Amino acid sequence: MTRFLMCPPFHYEVSYSINPWMNVTVDVDHDLAKSQWFRLFGAIDACGGSVELIDPVEGLPDMVFVANGGLIDGEVFLPSSMRHPQRQGEKTYLCDWFAERGWKVLESPVDCQEGAGDALVFNGRLAGGHGMRSQRSAYPAIHAQTGWDMRLLRLIDPRFYHLDIAFCPLNNDSALIVPAAFDAASLTVLRELVPDPIELTLQEGLAFSANSVVVGDSVIMSACSERLRHLLRQRGFDVLLCDMSEFVKAGGGCRCLTLALDTTIGEAALT
Repeated sequence: MTRFLMCPPFHYEVSYSINPWMNVTVDVDHDLAKSQWFRLFGAIDACGGSVELIDPVEGLPDMVFVANGGLIDGEVFLPSSMRHPQRQGEKTYLCDWFAERGWKVLESPVDCQEGAGDALVFNGRLAGGHGMRSQRSAYPAIHAQTGWDMRLLRLIDPRFYHLDIAFCPLNNDSALIVPAAFDAASLTVLRELVPDPIELTLQEGLAFSANSVVVGDSVIMSACSERLRHLLRQRGFDVLLCDMSEFVKAGGGCRCLTLALDTTIGEAALT
């Protein structure tokens, strides 16, 4: 991945609670949040990536977590169907952004599916998360509409409410996986899907280490243990740390703040 969409954090705050990380009694340091966001923006640029921007909208504080906005396949955009009404207003602005740039915008699923926050492409296959925010029933409808090759994964720990906190593709062979986030059957699917998995401890997962942005051979992440750094270096990856503490207050990290614009999904089975 080299092209990303981001949304500046000018209206970001924690004004409601829709996941276990959000606590409305905890204040956001807005200056620090902006500094952390721009650090991530700069890190992507320094690693050879490029960033396009969508304007933030007052009253939509979680729009900064643009990964949840939809799914990308070439020049096709499938907008998400958000579970919570606090985020449903983001869809119009994202659809307009893509349509104005010539992308084909599909109809979003009737059942809840929260974009690339809950579905990630690995080696041409879409790994689709469900069980917390997205509904399993959304994926057959998406498959019927697109023909995308999918593998479905059930999340069982509310702290890993989106797939991108527990799973991070690195290349066509490796991915970061938090085993504690999945049921046994889904973990088996993941281990069959990924030839060379790097399995994270629960503590590494809760530090949002799997919620990372990969640009070439660089992994941009908010926290990295020495154990994990060693495993990544063995596979030829460099680690670049970007503290995302202000965004963790809303349950987000590096990956949540970006939507990859250059993903391609193959067409095949739904399993």
